[in-house]
Amino acid sequence: MRGFERTTEGALEAELLAEELGVLSSMNSQLIRLLSTGAAPDDPAMQRLLPDAYPDDAGESAEFRRYTEAGLLARKLENAATMAQTLEVAAGGASRRGAARLRLDPEQTQAWLRALTDIRLVLATRLGITAEDERPAPDDAAAAMYDVYDWLGFVQESLVQALG
Repeated sequence: MRGFERTTEGALEAELLAEELGVLSSMNSQLIRLLSTGAAPDDPAMQRLLPDAYPDDAGESAEFRRYTEAGLLARKLENAATMAQTLEVAAGGASRRGAARLRLDPEQTQAWLRALTDIRLVLATRLGITAEDERPAPDDAAAAMYDVYDWLGFVQESLVQALG
């Protein structure tokens, strides 16, 4: 993937290799599964996706969560569903060499930006990333997932730049 480019109609487009489609689809599917199952509230990834509004007041946080959590989860699932749908459309039009053209309208672009943020938050939590310069040794088993995390950041940055 070279990055997203704006079309004359205002959409954003990028060509994705089959492997890139696979990574995006897999990571998004995992996000959908996590959000759909309502993983344990003590799951650090869910805590990153749904942080306490009042970290110093458990009662106020619980009250706030009671009124906002369902709607927030629904919006996060809608964003991930938009990402899944657009990836399916792109995969359906893939060339014989496996490359696919992904096209996003403005609404889909916003959903992608939010879904990519959620995916990266979950991945960062699972990998224990707290600062951008922390990286495992190249022979560490987690090194490949750090590369995925970085690549997802590139995809997100490419979308933001194409919007500007």
